[in-house]
Amino acid sequence: MGRLAGRRALFAVPVVLVVTLGVFAIAAASPFDPVKAYAGTAALGADQETLDRLRENLGVDESFVVRWWHWLTSALTGDLGHSSVLRQPVTQVIGERLVWSALLCAVAFAVAVTLGTLLGVLAARRPGSMLDRAVTSLAYTLEAAPVFWIALLAVWLFALQWDVLPAGGLTDTASEHVTPGQVAGHLVLPAGVLAVSQLPWFTLYVRQGVADALAEDPVRGARARGLGEGTVLLGHALRSGLLPVLTLIGSRVPELITGALLVESVFSWPGIAAATVEAATAVDFPLLAALTTLATAAVLAGNLLADLLYGLFDPRVELSEM
Repeated sequence: MGRLAGRRALFAVPVVLVVTLGVFAIAAASPFDPVKAYAGTAALGADQETLDRLRENLGVDESFVVRWWHWLTSALTGDLGHSSVLRQPVTQVIGERLVWSALLCAVAFAVAVTLGTLLGVLAARRPGSMLDRAVTSLAYTLEAAPVFWIALLAVWLFALQWDVLPAGGLTDTASEHVTPGQVAGHLVLPAGVLAVSQLPWFTLYVRQGVADALAEDPVRGARARGLGEGTVLLGHALRSGLLPVLTLIGSRVPELITGALLVESVFSWPGIAAATVEAATAVDFPLLAALTTLATAAVLAGNLLADLLYGLFDPRVELSEM
């Protein structure tokens, strides 16, 4: 396990370097002017000399390679720079918002995996039945639905029509303090929508994996020995059928991050989505690079987690050989 993690860590270094360099290159080619974004409305009445001096102070007059190198060497010492658009240190921007994004993603992912496993097992018990067709049809429908469309539909139904859940934000409008109860109430809709966007993949994978496992000889032998259906399903078929889902966990991390950004924007959830949008439109190099590095690290960690889980649960795989 340690050797696998070490190899992945070494592999992550050039990946992060290339990704962050690409971010600076793309940002440099962006049509947005970071100086005007920083100055705001004051840039409309400023003369060219003032704008040039501001451009020099912000360091955006240098080539993107030079800016990338300065950011990289500072990041290695723990200094991620200063966000020009949010007027805060990048570490403070991420620290204030990351916990809420992590909470949203963790709850949504747990709900998607749990509910997807349950629906997949129920559908796989009797392939071709009405329940199987209903579950798979629902999964394919949700798979084709854009997450922002699901989010808007949820706001219209639960917040506007039924008025049972808040439409957005972290706490009630008149509240001056953040309480666990208010956070939980405001988390239901965004986490539910994000979970629904991930649900089809787990449902279909579990359904196929368990259905294939039920047709294998070991499971048939267990039934022939007189074991109960619940024991056969949970003790034999489910364990074998969940193996493909372990590899799915890593591959769904990028989609989870992208979906979370859209969901946070719709529900005004105070995560990193708003900071990402502002950093992109204002060409905020330090913040863009830090957020991209964070997303890249999450994807690499997801892939490593999937491999480790596969090695732990699949008896045919030895972690020492990975």
